[in-house]
Amino acid sequence: MRPLISKVCFLSSVIVLAYPSITSAVVLTPAATKQNLAKTPSTAYAANALIPYSSKLVKGQLANGLTYYIQKNAKPEQKVEMRLVVKAGSVLEDEDQQGLAHFTEHMAFNGSRHFKKNELVSFLESIGVKFGADLNAYTSFDETVYILPIPTDKPENFEKGMMVLADWATGLRFDAEEIEKERGVVLEEARLGKGAGERIRNQILPKILHGSKYADRLPIGKEETIQHFKHDALKRFYADWYRPDLMAVVIVGDVDPVAAKKLIEKNFSDLKNPVPARARPTVTVPLQNLGEALIAVDKEANLSTVSISQARFLQKNDGKYGSYRLRRMQNFMNVMFAERLREVAQTANPPFLGASSGIGGVVADYLEVSSSAVVGKVGVQAAIDALLRENKRVVQFGFNASELERAKLNSLRNMENSFNEREKSQSANLAAEFIRNFLQGESIPGIEAEYLFHKDIVNSITLEEINQYAKTILTAKAPQLVIYQGSDKPDHVIPASKDLLNMVKQAQTQEVKAVAEKVLSTNLFPVPPTPGKVVDESKNAVLDTTLWTLSNGVKVVLKNTDFKSDQILLSATRAGGTALFSDEDYLQARYATSVVGGMGIKDLTPTEISKVLAGKIANVSTSFGDNNEGISGTSNKNDFEVMLQVLNLALNQPRRDEELFKSFVNKQTEALKNQMASPGAIFQEAFLKATFPPHPRVPTIAKPEQIAQLDLDRMMKIYKERFSSAKGYTFFIVGSFDLNAIKPAVETYLGSLPTGDVKLGVIDHGLRPLKGIIKKEVFAGKESQSAVTLQFHADEVMTAHQRMQFSAMGEILQLRMTAKMREDLGAVYSPSVSRSLRRIPYQSHSLVMNLPCGPENVDKLIASSFDLIAAMKAAPPTEDELNKVKENWLKNHRESMKTNQYWLSSLRNAEQFGDDPAEMFNFEERVKGLTVNDVQVAAQRYIDTNNYIQVVLYPEQYQNKAK
Repeated sequence: MRPLISKVCFLSSVIVLAYPSITSAVVLTPAATKQNLAKTPSTAYAANALIPYSSKLVKGQLANGLTYYIQKNAKPEQKVEMRLVVKAGSVLEDEDQQGLAHFTEHMAFNGSRHFKKNELVSFLESIGVKFGADLNAYTSFDETVYILPIPTDKPENFEKGMMVLADWATGLRFDAEEIEKERGVVLEEARLGKGAGERIRNQILPKILHGSKYADRLPIGKEETIQHFKHDALKRFYADWYRPDLMAVVIVGDVDPVAAKKLIEKNFSDLKNPVPARARPTVTVPLQNLGEALIAVDKEANLSTVSISQARFLQKNDGKYGSYRLRRMQNFMNVMFAERLREVAQTANPPFLGASSGIGGVVADYLEVSSSAVVGKVGVQAAIDALLRENKRVVQFGFNASELERAKLNSLRNMENSFNEREKSQSANLAAEFIRNFLQGESIPGIEAEYLFHKDIVNSITLEEINQYAKTILTAKAPQLVIYQGSDKPDHVIPASKDLLNMVKQAQTQEVKAVAEKVLSTNLFPVPPTPGKVVDESKNAVLDTTLWTLSNGVKVVLKNTDFKSDQILLSATRAGGTALFSDEDYLQARYATSVVGGMGIKDLTPTEISKVLAGKIANVSTSFGDNNEGISGTSNKNDFEVMLQVLNLALNQPRRDEELFKSFVNKQTEALKNQMASPGAIFQEAFLKATFPPHPRVPTIAKPEQIAQLDLDRMMKIYKERFSSAKGYTFFIVGSFDLNAIKPAVETYLGSLPTGDVKLGVIDHGLRPLKGIIKKEVFAGKESQSAVTLQFHADEVMTAHQRMQFSAMGEILQLRMTAKMREDLGAVYSPSVSRSLRRIPYQSHSLVMNLPCGPENVDKLIASSFDLIAAMKAAPPTEDELNKVKENWLKNHRESMKTNQYWLSSLRNAEQFGDDPAEMFNFEERVKGLTVNDVQVAAQRYIDTNNYIQVVLYPEQYQNKAK
C-alpha cells in the first residue's frame, strides 16, 4: 500500500515536504473525534482489527531477530529486487559520529568480507547492474536502505547477491586507507547541497524541530566531523546498530521463495546481536509550535513562500483498518483543498503563485496541519488572506458533496487500476511496500484484499464526518509557527516578524461565503462528430502491428500488448514545429502549446475538465518541438473513447481565456524574476552563451521580459494554424485493447479530424555551436562550490553502428571518470558524461562532461579529463569494460521490450527519423558485435580536443584572485 502522507526528505540540503506540494501540514485529534473516525462500514473491517498480511507473502523472523520478506513476482522476468533495511540512521549518532551513519553506507562499497575494494561494483556491473542507476543506497534520519537488483538468468547471481547483503550487514572491512579516501567523496557530496536552500534550512529547522535531536542530526552530518573523525567512531556506529534485530531482508522477484528462505537462513542465521546491545532510543518531536514568526531570506534564493503551521500530532501506523480509514479521510481533505486552491490561483491577479493546505509530514511519524503559499507581487498579506480564507470557508461551510464524490472517484479509480494490473506489478514497488511495513508499520494485505476493503471503506466515509474532522483540526487552539522564506529582494515588501503574526491575526477575521459549485455536463460530445472510416488495413507480421488508413488520410499504427492489463498509450508526430515560424514569431510558437493547452477545451477551464473527468483516466497533451509537433495521450480500456474525445476537442476547440492568460503571465513573471540569483542558473546561462553565437533561436533560460512579450491572440492563431489540421499525422496506439472494440472510437474522433492543407517539413535555420576552443570562467555564489562543463561537439552524419560506438565510448568514459575522479582522487561525488545525437534538421553529436567540485580541484579535474580522453584514444578499452556496458544495455533492452512506453517511443521515433522499427529486434546482435576497437575508433573520431567548450564556475570571492 502506498503511503498517503509522506515524510520530510532532505535532498541537497533543501527540505522537500512531499505532500502537500509546497510545505507540510499537521493535526490535533481529540479522543472524541478519534472514536468517531474509528467507525468502519462493517464488522469485517472493525477499526481495531489488524489488516492481515498478503497470502502471497512469506514473512518471518530468524532466531537472532532479523526479519525477512519474500514474495515471488514475475515482473520483470529473470530479475529479483533485493534490499537490506537497517533501522539505523543519523538520529542514532553520538556527538563524535555526526555524518557517520551516511559514511557507513559509503563504506559498504569500499570492501567487505568477500569483496575487496572495487570488486563488488565490478562484479555487479559485469552482470548488467549499473552503479547509481541500479545499485544504490540511502541514509535517512531513522534508517539506511541498500538497493540491489540482480538478474536471475544465472542461479549463481542470486546466491552471490545474498552474499552481498550479508556482507553489508556484518562484513564491512573499514580499511584505513579507504576510509581516508572516502572522506573527500562524502565532503563533495555535502558540497552539492550547499547554497541558499541549506542556509535557509539552517535558520528554520531549529524552529520547526525545536528541542528535538532530529534538528541536530541531518544525515549528511557535520563537515568537521567528516574531516576529522577517528576510525573507531565509524566502526562503533556499525557495531552498535548494524545488528540482526534492527534489520530486514527483502526479496521480491522471479525466484523460488523456498530457495530464497534457505539462502537467507544460510547467510544471516549466524549473525549475532552485540552483548550488551544498546537500546535504540525513541526520538521525539515537540507537539507544540513555538508560537512565533520567523523571517529567513537569502540573496541567492528565488521564490518566496509563507507557511503557517497550525498544529502538530503524532500518528503511528498501527496496521489496523481504523488507521487505514483515517488516512483516506486525511487524503480526501488534502485533495479537496488542492482543488480549491488551484481555482484561486487561476485568477488574473492571483494572490499566490501556488498554494497548499492540509495534513502533511514533518519527520518520522509526526504530522502537522499547515497552509503554505508561494508569494507573488501582490504580497504576503494577500497570500495569507487567501490561505486562511479557504481554511475558514471549510470550517464554516465544509466541503461540498460533489467535491468529496470526485475525490472518492479518483481514489477508487486508482485502486481499480492497481487491481487490474495485479499480475503486472513491478517487483521494486512491492519491495518498497515491505520496507514501509518494517519501518513504519504500514499494512501489506496485497492488492486483491485491499481492493475489496478499500472500496468498502471509501464508500462508507461521509461528508458530515469529513467536515467535522476538518473543522476540528483547523480550529485547534495550538500555538502557530509562521515562516517567511526566500529571496531577499522580492517584488513585494518583506514583513517584520511581528507584522507577519499580525497578518495572520487579521486574516482570521475575514468574512467568507460558501462555495457555489457550477453544474457541469459530463458529456463532452452531446452530438458526436460525423465519423470517418478505415479505408485501408494492413498488417506487419514482424512487428505484429496493424496500420489503419482513415478516410481523412490520417494513419493509425496499432500494437496490442499484454505488458499491462489496462493501459493504453497514444502518440502522434509529424514534421513541423517552431522552425516553420519566423524569428519574430519564434517566442510565440515556443509558448503556444503551454499557454493554449493550459486554458482548457470547449467551454471548460482546466479545473472544470478535471471535475468532468473525475474517476477517469483520459490525459492528453500537445507539444511543439523545434522540428516536430506531437500529441500524447494515456487511458485505460474503459476511458479510451473519452481520451479521444478530449484529443479531438484539444485540436478543434481550444479555449481562449484572457483571465487564465493573465494569470499565466503574472505567475511566470514572478517565478522567473529572481531565478538568476542562483549560481546554477548563472552558470547555465553562461554555458549557453559560450556555446552559441547570437541568434534569436538560441535555447536560453526563460526571462520575465520574454513572458511580457507573449501575445495571446498570436499564440491562439499559431496553435490553431498547426493543430486544426491533422494532415501528415501518424498516430501510434499501444497497449491492452481489442482492435474491433476501439475501431468505432478511432473512426469517430480521429477519422473526423480536419485535414486541410498545412505546411509540413523540416527547416534548418543554421544555428550551430561555435567551433574551436572556447573557455569561459563564471564567478557566482557565496559557497566554496565550483563546476566544470566540457563539451565536445561536431556536425557529422553517423550510421546506426557508429551511433552505438559513440554511446559505448561515452559509457566507458563514465566508468573511468568515476573510478579515477571519485574513487582514486576523492575530488568529486558525481562526475557525469552525457551524450547527445541530433538527427534533425542536421546530424551532429556532442559529449558533455560535468564535474561539480571544490574550486581547489578544478585544474586537477580538467587535467584528469583530458588524460582519460587521451588514454581512450591511445588504446582500446578492456574486454571487461566493454562487457559491463553490453550487459547493462542487454538487460535494460530485454526489460524495455516488455513495456508499452518502449514500443510507443520506438515506433514513433522510427517514423520521425525514417528508420526501420524492426531494427529493435537486431539490437542484441548489434550490441554483441561491438568490439573494443570500435570504441577506440569512436574516441579518436568523435572527441576533437581542438573543438570544445570549457565553462568553469567559481565562487564570487575568486573573481579578484589570480588564476
